[in-house]
Amino acid sequence: MGIFDFVHAILNRLLSWIHLAENQEYGWKTVDRTTGRLGREQEPLLKKLKLLLLFNPLTEWLDTTHLMRLYIHNKSVREGRTEGTPASRNKIKRFVEAYNIDMNDFTPSDISQYPTFEDFFVRHRTPGSRPIHKPDEGSSAVVVADSRVVVYETVSETKKLWIKGHNFNMSSLVMDSALGSKFRDGAIASFRLSPQDYHRYHSPVAGRVKQFRSVPGDYYQVDPVALSSDVDILTRNARAYVVIKTEAFNDVLFVAIGATNVGTVDFQKKWQEPGAEVRKGDELGLFQFGGSSIIVAFQKGRVEFDQDLRDLSQQRIQTSVIVGMSLGSAKA
Repeated sequence: MGIFDFVHAILNRLLSWIHLAENQEYGWKTVDRTTGRLGREQEPLLKKLKLLLLFNPLTEWLDTTHLMRLYIHNKSVREGRTEGTPASRNKIKRFVEAYNIDMNDFTPSDISQYPTFEDFFVRHRTPGSRPIHKPDEGSSAVVVADSRVVVYETVSETKKLWIKGHNFNMSSLVMDSALGSKFRDGAIASFRLSPQDYHRYHSPVAGRVKQFRSVPGDYYQVDPVALSSDVDILTRNARAYVVIKTEAFNDVLFVAIGATNVGTVDFQKKWQEPGAEVRKGDELGLFQFGGSSIIVAFQKGRVEFDQDLRDLSQQRIQTSVIVGMSLGSAKA
């Protein structure tokens, strides 16, 4: 048993002794955009404790030896495989109840129709359950996933308040210095998906695909605890991206980033072809089981994010959003 397996086993045993609730609101401060309610993200306490254990100065030093990277990567691959087995379907009912998932928003709505947990995880939304804000207006951008989002006017502001990795910059994120320079200090919307969320992602804008690339990597957590550490989460995780050419915003960068337990960042084939026409709200792809993250970047001076999102982000408070909500508009 490795050191991390040993520590996780100890935590599991301690929590079983004191009977702490598994799925209460132990996560980051979050405002529900629909209701305006301020609370904390629903997150298992065990996961929270593990994150605090793994992402601290001592463990960040251990990361230089690659032990943590190797452990988390291998554990993610193993756990991801189990979600595609027939036995995994037994977890669906308990999962839906624990996270209060309204299955009327999804099709099929009957959980018995999902042969595995993985099939349930990548479930489709019910048509009309996620209306697109101003679908025919090219100067508005929309939320790309059911998620929690923060927005910042510049990359430097993002690094100061949210993403603290040593080497986070746009060129490292896309592994392309020329492309990265276009977004060097542009505006950033950072979306973070939890396992209970709908895990298909959608285009924030209308335009044409200019470029696609897939970048291999690891599967670190994308929880705020991890993002606020000095570990380079987003530039080490497996990811894929498209650049969308638009009339109102010029180039828009969409980066889908895998995280713990996510085996695949899966872009639909048609969006991997340069010149493909994409409409605002079109489904671009999906994540397999686990948490995950999306970065949408605009070139400097091209977007004005919605005021409520900006205000909360300045306080390091996430906003809980769903696909199709307004994200912002093009600057004149």
